[in-house]
Amino acid sequence: MIKFLGFNKINTSSLQKAIIYMLIGVFLLDIMGIIIKSMDNKYSVMQYAVARNFFGLFPLIVYLIISYDFRIKKNTFNFRHKLLSVTRGLSIVFAQGCFYLSIMNLEYATAATLVFSTPIFLTALSVPILGNVVGYWRWSAVLLGFLGIVIIIRPGSEIFSIYALLPLGAAFGYALSSVLVRLFPKEVHTTNIQLYTQLTTLIAAILICGFTLSFSYISSFYDLFLLAIIGFTGGTGVIFLIWGYRLVEPSLIAPFEYFGLPIAFALGWVFFSEWPFDKLFPGILGIVGGGLIIVWREGIKSREKFSNFKK
Repeated sequence: MIKFLGFNKINTSSLQKAIIYMLIGVFLLDIMGIIIKSMDNKYSVMQYAVARNFFGLFPLIVYLIISYDFRIKKNTFNFRHKLLSVTRGLSIVFAQGCFYLSIMNLEYATAATLVFSTPIFLTALSVPILGNVVGYWRWSAVLLGFLGIVIIIRPGSEIFSIYALLPLGAAFGYALSSVLVRLFPKEVHTTNIQLYTQLTTLIAAILICGFTLSFSYISSFYDLFLLAIIGFTGGTGVIFLIWGYRLVEPSLIAPFEYFGLPIAFALGWVFFSEWPFDKLFPGILGIVGGGLIIVWREGIKSREKFSNFKK
């Protein structure tokens, strides 16, 4: 796998830690989704988003406190960086709304699989936003991924559901947030970006709840506990992903995010007796295959940059 991605010499210990962090993060995010689906329509989508972003602030604040590098680093977070963070926050709250609504109306594994089209949207968005030059291999991967999406959602057929488009909206929102984060210079600390972004998602979700009158009183302490777990698992899961991606070259561990698919299948089967494999096959191969091709090409690009830097 490592040679396939274009790297031969790496720190094995760091890679192992990064993989563990990645798997923990993916599992926690799946747990968050399972809880939302189990609560179903008891609360509105944006109320779940408020819970996710409010209670998710607590693990982020802990991460900020223990981040020694953040405390000693010179503050370079200017107005442009704050504006970018706000834009990221709005894209994420859009993605959260789409994803939460999709898992409330689709099989969990189906929604999770379609959201894994994020790398495909990310590649396409990197051209107009970052000015990246995308070659034959990555455009082929984008087309392969979209072919997989079309096979799964089957537009025009009797089994097509408008809800199947929601995970694609989520994938677009998450991809946009990932592209925007690359506009920050390296000296801007991750915690600054994440804090402003999450505050934006929280405020936006609260405002949407208020304007749409989609807020319901929390009926029990047990429901409050579940809403808190949604926020803690979601917030902690993201932090573990950040830790993983910062330990090693991102293209090395990105493929391990796809372990979220068997986890989603297993959790969907255990908690909801769902097993939509016949609906997802063979389209799932296009989405995963397209994502892996993109990761492979990113690995080669990173290796080439490293080689040029040494020269």
